[in-house]
Amino acid sequence: MKKSLGNIVKYMFFLGIGIFLVWLSLHKIMANEKERTEFKNALANANYWLIVPVFAILSLSHLLRSLRWRILMQPMGYAPSLPNTFFAVMIGYMANLAVPRLGEVLKCTLLAKYEKIPAEKIVGTIVAERAFDVLSLGIVFLLALIFQFDVVVASYHHLKEFMSGNPQEAASPIKKIVLIVLAVIAVVLFIWLLVTRRFQKFLHKGKNILLGVWEGLSTASRLKQKGLFAFYTIAIWCLYLVGTWIGFYATSGTAGLGIKEAISCLAFASIGMIATPGGIGAYAYLLAKTLELQQNSIPNPIGYANGTLQWFAQFIIILVVGFVCFILLPWYNKKKIKSSIL
Repeated sequence: MKKSLGNIVKYMFFLGIGIFLVWLSLHKIMANEKERTEFKNALANANYWLIVPVFAILSLSHLLRSLRWRILMQPMGYAPSLPNTFFAVMIGYMANLAVPRLGEVLKCTLLAKYEKIPAEKIVGTIVAERAFDVLSLGIVFLLALIFQFDVVVASYHHLKEFMSGNPQEAASPIKKIVLIVLAVIAVVLFIWLLVTRRFQKFLHKGKNILLGVWEGLSTASRLKQKGLFAFYTIAIWCLYLVGTWIGFYATSGTAGLGIKEAISCLAFASIGMIATPGGIGAYAYLLAKTLELQQNSIPNPIGYANGTLQWFAQFIIILVVGFVCFILLPWYNKKKIKSSIL
């Protein structure tokens, strides 16, 4: 009961951060007539047909993720069908939109039910998947450092300016409120950890997470198709990158951006997907800030409009494909059972 309550509190906290970022971004844009006009024009004149190629690209990336997951199960002697694996992956993604991490549990449960694989046997493969995703995201950040070092430096100065207040102008009341709230949360959390003697448990949990990531990465040595697994991993993130780049063409102010800009946007926006449930608020906010810090600075209203459209496209794709897979899963397996009897 306490664990469930704790999960609900954590979910509401991070959802609250996402909603706050949405409010903060829109409040700033709507308060300025010029920015409000730019934002509305960007959305009104957007190329919404681009969702078609983005739909195909992201759906293919999810299919490759399903193929990669099957490779992770091979050392245990399991070979689930591709349709069931894909259905489970997409339904899991859809569940994550409602409750973070529920999707991981659900996709293992579904695959266990329809492929007769013990759920506890494939839970470890989820850890391995996450480990390789963390490694891949780290490589994306490394590429951002190489190709967009100036953006990373600008991000540091932007954060420093936000924390200390712009020396040329007084810090806004909103910034002061954010800083005070964050400081209070940090102090209360630290005191709570000390008083409840959970600091050691906190460190132990962090150590377990790192060990879990290492254990996940070490599974690569036991894979039967190492080369194919590496190819799928690279292809998945390349598709994410191409999807982000094509997404730039949705708004006229970002249409001329290239792959280098897409790399840095993918890196920071991915953090947004992790930070809040489904990336709500954080994805568009971080993508807009990254675009604003580019050498040919993209105005925040245009960047935020583009980030909102890119996030919404991903949300719709997961919702639509996930729902279709939810319908097809029992139908496919009923058909499979009939064909096996015949």
